Amino acid sequence: MGKVQAFHTDQTTVTTPVGEHADSLSTVLDLVRSGTAKTRPEIGRHAGLGRTVVTQRVTQLTSCGLLEEGALGPSSGGRAPRELRFRARAGVILSAELGASSITVGVTDLAGVVLAEHTEAADIAAGPETVLLRVEEVFDDLLDHVRTELDAPELSVWGVGVGLPGPVEFATGRPSAPPIMPGWDGYPVRDRFARRYDTPVWVDNEVNTMALGELRAGSARGQRDILYVKIGTGIGAGLVSGGTLHRGSQGCAGDIGHAATSEEDDVVCRCGNTGCLEAYAGGAAIAQDGLAAAKEGRSRFLADVLASTGTVTAADVSRAAQSGDRTSVELLTRAGRLIGTLLATLVSFFNPALVIIGGGVSGAGDLLLAAVRETVYRRSLPLATRELRIARSTLSDRAGLVGAAFMAIDELFAPERLARWVDDGSPAGHPELVDVPLRTSVL
Repeated sequence: MGKVQAFHTDQTTVTTPVGEHADSLSTVLDLVRSGTAKTRPEIGRHAGLGRTVVTQRVTQLTSCGLLEEGALGPSSGGRAPRELRFRARAGVILSAELGASSITVGVTDLAGVVLAEHTEAADIAAGPETVLLRVEEVFDDLLDHVRTELDAPELSVWGVGVGLPGPVEFATGRPSAPPIMPGWDGYPVRDRFARRYDTPVWVDNEVNTMALGELRAGSARGQRDILYVKIGTGIGAGLVSGGTLHRGSQGCAGDIGHAATSEEDDVVCRCGNTGCLEAYAGGAAIAQDGLAAAKEGRSRFLADVLASTGTVTAADVSRAAQSGDRTSVELLTRAGRLIGTLLATLVSFFNPALVIIGGGVSGAGDLLLAAVRETVYRRSLPLATRELRIARSTLSDRAGLVGAAFMAIDELFAPERLARWVDDGSPAGHPELVDVPLRTSVL
């Protein structure tokens, strides 16, 4: 049995088992909620735990409302065992993905299933007060809707997960000098939501949440080493190594959009530097190049778009390319090759089994993806690409929303945190759980 530590709350001090007890408790819960084991004998076989320990842990998890008894399972010759089910709707998670030009807000159950969601246009440059107030309004509306639909007026919020379009110091939940987010530097996003909903809150870069979404519920499920690349207004990457999301020491691992891709200094990136990949191949750069082509008469298709709408977007360039517009084809092919050149270096360095391409610009037909693939396979080490797959995101624009929910779920069910709140039956009311140190990082 592990040590017992004191856990201080505003009202009282409780003692909570840690160490072996916490590990076995978390293991039993994870086996049931993942569907790996459904009965006590199956739990014992998978976890290597004795019958008495399994019974104790299941009893504790059942008494606090995390597990419930189900139907009789198949018999292996003796008495048929009772199946166990994870109570995924014992609480809900509030999840939000904030992009450069939109917000996606949702409510999920404790298994990451989206129960309600809403997407709308929003300018991240409007500042944290304006944007986060709107996120809170949508959170409240969706939460009311879910409580009504489930006929559960007392359904509590167990956690909040938020993805932001810029570097985030994960330990504090604060943006750090985000290039496209004026007024957000150092803003206490985590603290704000924790005060509002009185629950644990985790905040991360949106590309990390997208990678996590694909890992837990998308095309990367079951993979151990993946690279998720978002090509949208900006460009970023999320790295999963050994089945664990890799954030780096400060939380900015994978910020490839501001890696140098050119020695030229004629194009200034939004971060203030020149030669950044994002400044040449991101959605904003593609739109700007398309606008120039329209004004200069190099693309009749884009000139017609400009005349009718007054602007040109990356989506317009994509539509023009799919219609056979030569200039637009060249713009997307060039962007794909620039991205592929940088990814080739990462593939040789990191050796992932899967590269997932997501983000708004990734939907630009097969042209961009083909250019990325061709460049990566041509420029990477042969051994690194022998079994490498490069595929488009299956979750598409839901990856960040789902991933932000799983970020909170997995943090809540980490052994060290689970042991702190399990006897209360819910982590609601304990926002300080985010400060509990973990022996190893969770997904």
